[in-house]
Amino acid sequence: MKLFKKILVANRGEIAVRIIRAAHQMGIKVVAVYSEPDKASLHVRLADESLAIGDEPLSDSYLNVRKIVQAAKKSRCQAIHPGYGFLAENPRFVEACEQAGITFIGPNSKVMALMGNKIQARNFIKSIGIPLVEGAVGSDPESIFREGQKMGFPLLLKAAAGGGGKGMRIVMNEEELKDGIEATSREAQSYFGDGTVYIEKYLEKPRHIEFQILGDHYGKVIHLYERECSIQRRYQKIIEESPSITLDPPTREKMSAAALKIGREIGYTNAGTIEFLVDRNLHFFFLEMNTRIQVEHPVTEWTSGIDLVQEQIKIAAGNPIEIEQKDIHQKGHAIEARIYAEDPANGFLPSPGYVRLYKEPQGVGIRVDSGTDGPVEIKSVFDPMISKLIVRAPNRSRAINILDRALSEYIVHGIKTNIPFLRSICQNAQYRDNEISTTFCDEKNIQLIEAIRTIKMGINLNPAAIACFLYAYKHQPGNILSPHHSDSFIWSKLGFWRHVMKMPFNVDGERNEVIMLENHDPDFIFQTQDGPEQVSLISLDESFLRISVGRKIYDVHISENGTSVMDISLCGWAWEMHRVDVLPELDTAADSGYEFSDNADSLAAPMPGKVIKIYVTEGEKINKGKELMVIEAMKMENKIVAGREATIKKIEVQLNQMVDGGKTLIIFE
Repeated sequence: MKLFKKILVANRGEIAVRIIRAAHQMGIKVVAVYSEPDKASLHVRLADESLAIGDEPLSDSYLNVRKIVQAAKKSRCQAIHPGYGFLAENPRFVEACEQAGITFIGPNSKVMALMGNKIQARNFIKSIGIPLVEGAVGSDPESIFREGQKMGFPLLLKAAAGGGGKGMRIVMNEEELKDGIEATSREAQSYFGDGTVYIEKYLEKPRHIEFQILGDHYGKVIHLYERECSIQRRYQKIIEESPSITLDPPTREKMSAAALKIGREIGYTNAGTIEFLVDRNLHFFFLEMNTRIQVEHPVTEWTSGIDLVQEQIKIAAGNPIEIEQKDIHQKGHAIEARIYAEDPANGFLPSPGYVRLYKEPQGVGIRVDSGTDGPVEIKSVFDPMISKLIVRAPNRSRAINILDRALSEYIVHGIKTNIPFLRSICQNAQYRDNEISTTFCDEKNIQLIEAIRTIKMGINLNPAAIACFLYAYKHQPGNILSPHHSDSFIWSKLGFWRHVMKMPFNVDGERNEVIMLENHDPDFIFQTQDGPEQVSLISLDESFLRISVGRKIYDVHISENGTSVMDISLCGWAWEMHRVDVLPELDTAADSGYEFSDNADSLAAPMPGKVIKIYVTEGEKINKGKELMVIEAMKMENKIVAGREATIKKIEVQLNQMVDGGKTLIIFE
């Protein structure tokens, strides 16, 4: 078998880590490239060599074709793996690799250009008899606007040069269409370096089902069956699974045959995905082809037993596919959940920041593909995905149960994540019964968020408060068990042990407190709102306590952010606990939230980002719901909307300005 000696990975995060590990298993050395914010990242540490290629703007680093090719030549790499996103579907990048004599681990530039050009791709698909949805593409906003008017509404807009949900939005009328085209073009340019917009007729409540194919340089094309990708938010997948229990055998056979036909007709080489929309009657329509490895490829790996990344490398090196179609079978059921730095309860706003505590779940049937292995800063300039949690079981029901349990053991403190939202989906009866479509999250959003609140309200937080008390008690400066001896440590600023041994706290706006009545370390008696509790401290480390309260054992994860605010994980859920026993003259805590009150005299940025649109002027009178500006964060556009009627007194930011979370944007009269 022919193999490369050294390859370069032109990506970052979890997919870069995934490729590096696959290559190392094959005995191949790997070179990582990185931008300045990523210099201490896991993919950089795992690589055999690493080269800096730029600073924070993506155009200066991961989207810079010249720098990446130069890095490959400088480090004497024989091939480049693009991962997904960034330049993975950019024909110019493939051509640059070809001209430099470097193998691109993916299809050739002609095939990529064909399937990346929506008009040519659609014409080709139509010519070979595959059904498709009506659509059009273009870089001229006026021509796209006219095409949209002809098609009628609703319409779906998306980036023509890439996937991953970037720039996707549904428009219901002409008024939304013009702004939608402009916004989609901006996001497409930002993430893929190409602002071309694709527009298509929107099917209501479809399923999103895709087929994985592999093709070699000798004309062989095989498929590895399908993935169900209908659970999406912001038109981006968050849960994917294989097999799809939606498909019956005849439909599966027809769709796989269509996928193979597309691959063979274009002479496809390497890994690719044919995406379809499927209606309620199981009629399917070609959506697009992704000429790269997909984010959700692990569910196919776990049901087929085939390592897709290693197959990509072997095919690119010139090896024939050794696997026969008749030998590929779906075994068991796999589900992937994407872990994002975002706040589902606040419109899925990105939640960049510093992850203070990071702990991945473990166990049989659990896999985590992550870009980090510990505390890390999540930058607003990058995509908000932190990792992917993949589970496997003999059937779908058991796989969902394993996924829910694994999510309950996934600890991420310091930022908001979608972990509670994913758990709420797992526990939703309609999801479990496969009563889903691509609109599931939109339609069930309020119900899913409310289910989280209901579950958390039913959990007794006394054990968490007791654990925090013991954590503080054991870690106070001067305690022989404490690893901390600095006067700047938070607990030196808290005075509960100086007077009454108690700890008052607020959780979700509710006041509570616990009081230590007796101390016979490691056994204690605490007074809680429910009466006296006998407590034993079983184990303690920097961020974890195991205690028994009465006859029940609790595991509690705790992290503090240097103020009176702590993140607490208990019973599979997380809370932000505000301690109110900080001595006033020593209180250094900052406001941990952002004011969006209807009575506020100013409006603050809900996250770090870049101001890319300002719709109002000073002195202008506005109504409630008026769109004020747009902030781009984590490659997503976030609308800032007025919460009340007001007059704009002063605009505190400028177009294209980078702002921190909490930065005042607008002052009202």
